[in-house]
Amino acid sequence: MNKLYLWGGILTVLMVGATYMAIGMTKGGLNGDIVNTLAVLGAIAIAVITIWVVVKYVRQMQTDTASGELAEENWDGIGEYKNDLPIGWAVMFLGTMVWGMWYFLLGYPVNAFSQIGQYNAEVKEKNKKFEAEYAQIKGERLVEMGESVFLANCTVCHGINADGMEGKAANLNQRIEKESVEYVIKHGSNNKLLGMEMPMPDRNGLFNANTGALITDAEIETVAAYVANGFQGAGADIFAGTCAGCHGPDGRGMPSVAPNIREFTTDLVVNVLTYGKKGAIGKMPALDMLNKKQKEAAAAYVISISKGE
Repeated sequence: MNKLYLWGGILTVLMVGATYMAIGMTKGGLNGDIVNTLAVLGAIAIAVITIWVVVKYVRQMQTDTASGELAEENWDGIGEYKNDLPIGWAVMFLGTMVWGMWYFLLGYPVNAFSQIGQYNAEVKEKNKKFEAEYAQIKGERLVEMGESVFLANCTVCHGINADGMEGKAANLNQRIEKESVEYVIKHGSNNKLLGMEMPMPDRNGLFNANTGALITDAEIETVAAYVANGFQGAGADIFAGTCAGCHGPDGRGMPSVAPNIREFTTDLVVNVLTYGKKGAIGKMPALDMLNKKQKEAAAAYVISISKGE
């Protein structure tokens, strides 16, 4: 027997033996778990295939000579032969495909046990108990709960004082800042602040009814300052002619039309936490880890600090 085949056989026996010993030294062995069984069989298969593929091609390099029809293409005088795909490679490829489909659909189905699935199920059950236990919390207790939610999830960006940490996030001590108003007017908005797709057009779709023309840069700056200052100062006429048609004459919004831009509301904050928001500073991600009651509590807290309570 060729020494190469002998060493291949010896390595195969050693690898399979090492795998068997590793299982035997493990407390409980395979425990009858199909996943453990498949993992061991896969390890053995990989070891055996690797060893014998190496043996085959090393042996082939020792004995084979080039033959067949050369392809017309060549690179620096080096060409390739027009050889058919080796049967072994084709069989292994098809076998791997068949095994993969079997493993996914039958060997270890997508609905089988997993730690991630168990964790998600436990979180879902815990959230149900949480919502049932805290469903009736209102008033000051809801604000206190919201403060805890805010401190745990929001301070990393908005800061412990909710001031946005020098522009890194929105300042929640007031409803909206001048820069944010200007950005929305110039670029439009589609942030699902009403809980649905209800985009606001950019400046090319905003007409000032008082002048009959598109809103100008000077008007944008004036009305942005007016809104950010709590609807005080110059700009009331521009707001009335350009913005009031959707946001209402007092800026408190209209159902299914435009959000409240005078003050925070529960629905507004909950929608931002649910869908995220893109604005002048950047993009805030949705906080999917919070349940409905936690979002409601966070909204109550944000409303309280924006009013200085």
